[in-house]
Amino acid sequence: MPQQTAVNPLVQLFPLALIFIVFYFLLIRPQKQKEKQHQKMLEGVSKNDEVVTSSGIHGTIIAVKEKTATLRIDDNVKMEIEKNSIAYIKKPQNA
Repeated sequence: MPQQTAVNPLVQLFPLALIFIVFYFLLIRPQKQKEKQHQKMLEGVSKNDEVVTSSGIHGTIIAVKEKTATLRIDDNVKMEIEKNSIAYIKKPQNA
């Protein structure tokens, strides 16, 4: 009969731990950094910034509240949106 050797339980957990570490550095960490950058951008939003919402609406901010912002979409067209729905601030064309 062949003799069986005992396998250390830590050796069995090593591949699982390695997969978790790779998963963390490739998926979780970059997503958290992106969320921090987005939150920082939202804190810096101010009047007259041209923004694009996550639904694709382009507008100019005319008022900023704690959780909402009012956009001017067109002449005499205003919309109040959640600040979290602002995807990005448009850069000036000449920059």
